[in-house]
Amino acid sequence: MPGSSLTLSDFLSRFQMLQPTTRDLSGNKRQAAVLVPIVRRPQPGLLLTQRSPLLRKHPGQVAFPGGAVDSTDASLIAAALREAHEEVAIPPESVEIIGTLPPVDSVTGFQVTPVVGIIPPDLPYYASEDEVAAVFEMPLMEALRLGRYHPLDIHRRGNAHRVWLSWYQHYFVWGMTAGIIRELALQIGVEA
Repeated sequence: MPGSSLTLSDFLSRFQMLQPTTRDLSGNKRQAAVLVPIVRRPQPGLLLTQRSPLLRKHPGQVAFPGGAVDSTDASLIAAALREAHEEVAIPPESVEIIGTLPPVDSVTGFQVTPVVGIIPPDLPYYASEDEVAAVFEMPLMEALRLGRYHPLDIHRRGNAHRVWLSWYQHYFVWGMTAGIIRELALQIGVEA
């Protein structure tokens, strides 16, 4: 986008008008969802977490709140809202859902649907000690700047796979989280 700022109104109009591109998935059957929380500010923020270093899967990684769909979830959106409440105490009723991004396959065998929602700027976050080591906010304009993401091609089980890498302050943002943010930037047409 031209200029050095991105208002919430700019983001919303672009998100709602520009449809995401679809992609082929590997066929992972297990469903999961993450909340992509946009903080309602004049210059919006993107809320992220850093996973606990004690977790068995993806310890210490930067992530969106989210997880596997369980039998109590009425939908993928409900799963994302439940997980965000469990992980960082975001009340489901305080999230204004604006849509979803195309699902992505995780290396752990899940098909993960990113659910994009707007949250109030004054929410107190209470990180679940078992799951979350830190909660932080990144300016949305900075998060969506394509030039901050660098590709790394890896080979796993005979397949080539591209992951995206980035830093924000002392946080290393990579893998699925960086890929989701980058896809969001591509969808709304943010420039390098």
